[in-house]
Amino acid sequence: MDLPTIWFLAVAVLWTGYLVLEGFDFGVGMLVRVLGRDEEDDREAALGAIGPVWDGNEVWLIAAVGAMFAAFPAWYAAMLSGLYLPVLLVLLGLIVRGVGLEYRHKRSDAPWKARWDLMIGLGSLVPAFVWGMVLANLVRGLPTVLSAPGSGQNTVVTASLGDLLNGYALLGGVVTTALFLLHGAVFLALKTDGPVRYRARRFALRAVAPVLLVTVAFLAATLALREPSWTTTVAWLAGAALAAAGVALLAGREGWAFTATALAIGGLS
Repeated sequence: MDLPTIWFLAVAVLWTGYLVLEGFDFGVGMLVRVLGRDEEDDREAALGAIGPVWDGNEVWLIAAVGAMFAAFPAWYAAMLSGLYLPVLLVLLGLIVRGVGLEYRHKRSDAPWKARWDLMIGLGSLVPAFVWGMVLANLVRGLPTVLSAPGSGQNTVVTASLGDLLNGYALLGGVVTTALFLLHGAVFLALKTDGPVRYRARRFALRAVAPVLLVTVAFLAATLALREPSWTTTVAWLAGAALAAAGVALLAGREGWAFTATALAIGGLS
């Protein structure tokens, strides 16, 4: 195995780890106003479940981007420049969410906390959706040209905003958002007690079927774009993991369900 292959595997592991770990953070952030109906208790319990880990999970993103820059500078430059607006939206969402998680505790009045809870939800929804669009566009392929034709220099992505907002990319955004919602609900069912756990488990049970449906639709669209390969098998196994998550939830085994949703996100990454 040569050095570029080793670096590529390292980058893949870092991105997969980021999406799996940050995925349940995004899911909890999007669900906090849905599952946490009581301001003082339920929302505090939901956000408390990710309180010790959410900022640490973001380190995976820094490590993944840093590894890309170190090992594949041309790939790093082409992706981040060509996808500048989506990446900027992700960063803004992460900033808004981080500020919301820190500032909602600065005052005790309900309107103040409600406004920041809304910001946490939006700051989780935007990255969850945009990351799916970015990954789908990378799978679909982006138009590129040499920065100086014939000189062998770096490639430049020439895709416009309209090119990025294609149907396949939008479906990818829906899939990642749905997966993260399910992942976050299962995480809350695993890590909390009382009304939050009950609502999270009920939400996860109801969400498994539609999440599986949109995931299968995305896999079918991917097969229409790409020739089948070993990665196709991994992706379909990820779909099977979602079905297994539903079975585990029915059996009351939230730990196994969380493992299954993590495998599903990892397989689709």
